[in-house]
Amino acid sequence: MENPFQVISDAFQPEYRVNLSIERLDGSIMLTLSNETGVVAKRMISAAQRNDPKRVKRLIDSIKFGIAIEQGHSAMEILAAMTDGDLPTPPTKGWLTDKPGLQVGI
Repeated sequence: MENPFQVISDAFQPEYRVNLSIERLDGSIMLTLSNETGVVAKRMISAAQRNDPKRVKRLIDSIKFGIAIEQGHSAMEILAAMTDGDLPTPPTKGWLTDKPGLQVGI
């Protein structure tokens, strides 16, 4: 099994400074990503998350997604890139009101 601390660090370096610090007695750690302008993201990572390679990957993807959204990138484009373009076509306008019992109004 790969070292989860190294996997997390490698995912964000060299673009960000990565700081992993023990946060709680239960084994939770705090991930802080920063750059020259300051803190970009902070995330608490539980022991269960960091000990499961799939959850580590989802955590990394989630953080990257959040950073990209904060930087003004399109959520749909980011999701498409993360899933290799396997996203379904977005629903057409009015998709919610076309369904019986799902009328939207004010």
